Amino acid sequence: MKTGKVLYFDHQATTPVCKQVLRKMNPYYSELYGNPHSSEHILGWRSSQAVEQAAQQVGRLIGSDADEIIFTSGATESNNLALLGLVKNTVAKGSKRNKILVSSIEHKCVLAIGRVLQEQLGFQVETLSVDRKGFVSLSRLKESLGDDVLIVSIMAVNNEIGSIQDIQAIARMVRSFGAIFHCDAAQSPIALKMNDFAQDTDMLSLSGHKMYAPKGVGVLYIRRDLQNEIEPIVYGGGQQNGLRSGTLPTPLCVGMGAAAEFLMSEQSINLRNQLSSNRKLFLKKLSMLPWQITLNGPPLNSRHPGNVNVEFNGFIAQDILGVLQPYLAASTGSACTSGILENSHVLKAIGLSREQIEASIRFSLGFDTDEEDIDEAVELIDKALQLLSGNSSKVTTNSV
Repeated sequence: MKTGKVLYFDHQATTPVCKQVLRKMNPYYSELYGNPHSSEHILGWRSSQAVEQAAQQVGRLIGSDADEIIFTSGATESNNLALLGLVKNTVAKGSKRNKILVSSIEHKCVLAIGRVLQEQLGFQVETLSVDRKGFVSLSRLKESLGDDVLIVSIMAVNNEIGSIQDIQAIARMVRSFGAIFHCDAAQSPIALKMNDFAQDTDMLSLSGHKMYAPKGVGVLYIRRDLQNEIEPIVYGGGQQNGLRSGTLPTPLCVGMGAAAEFLMSEQSINLRNQLSSNRKLFLKKLSMLPWQITLNGPPLNSRHPGNVNVEFNGFIAQDILGVLQPYLAASTGSACTSGILENSHVLKAIGLSREQIEASIRFSLGFDTDEEDIDEAVELIDKALQLLSGNSSKVTTNSV
C-alpha cells in the first residue's frame, strides 16, 4: 500500500479505515447525529439502533451475543476494564484467589496493569515464559495454575513477531482450574477466523484500528454471567449495563461493526490468503538480497499472515529506518511505546541478545499491499543497506 510517496509496511501498528467501512460511518457524523442514549426522539432511536446493530456484528465475528459486547476507546481500555475491573471486585469480596498469570510477550498495557495490581492491590503476578518461537508452554502454564489463580491473560496473536497461540488448549486448561481466561485479541481479526473465540474465552479485547475500523473505538467481550463480577473503571450515567459509562461515539461504533462484517465476508478470506502469499514473497525477495537476515519468531504458517520480523545482521535497525525515510514506513516494535527508546521486551523474551534486538525490524503488510509495493520496498531496503555499509558488497547465506 502506498500513501503519497510512502510505502506503508506497518499495518500491525494501525490499519487504514476500509473505504466501505468509512461509507457506513459518514451519515452518523452529519445526518444521523442523535445521541444514542436519547430515548425520547427518533434521532436518538436511530443512533441507538445503529449501536445495537454494531454490537450484533461484532458479536457474530467472535460468536457472542450483542449484550456481551461493551464498546470502549480501544484495546488498552478493554484490557484495563477486564483485569482491573475483575480484580477490584474480587478484592472487595475478600476472595482467596489473589494471583494473575500473564505471558512475557503480552502487550505493554497488560504488563503495566499487572504491576498496578501487584503494587496497589497486593496481587501476585506471575509472568509465563515463552519459547524461541514465542509460544507459551502448556506444561509451564499447568504448573502455575492452582486454586489461588483468579485470571490468566494471554494474547492470541503477538503484535511484534506474530506468533499465534493455541487459545482453545489454553482455555481448556485455565478453566479446568476454575480460573477466568482473558484474551487480548487485538491482532486476531486480520489473522484468524474468530467465530468460536467467545466460546473459548471469558473476556476478550479488540481494537478498531487494528482491523480496518477507526481509531478511538474498541470492544471488551464479557461473558454474560461474569458481568456482575466486573467493577467499572469509568463511572457516570450507567450506560452499557453499568460497566462503562459515557456517551457512545455512534460513528465509531458503526465503523467497528462494519469492519467486523467485512472481516466475516468471503472477500476478506480471499484477502487474508493473498496477504499470506504476499508476505511469503516479500520474505523470499528479502532473502535474495546480498545481506544476512534472520527471521525472528515462529515459522510463517504459525504467525500473523502479514508479519515479517527480521534481524539485519551487522546493522542497527534505527539507522535503516532513518535512511528509508520518507519512502518506507516500518517499525522496530510496538507503536504503543512511541517516544520511549527501549529494546523490545518481546524479542528479549524469545531469547535474542541486545545486539540482535537492535538489528531487528517488524514489517507488517496489509490487504492493500501488492507485488509492486513489495518490489519497491525490497529495492529501497537494499539501497539503504548499501548506503549504511559504505556501498560495500556483502554476500552471505541467509537464515530465512
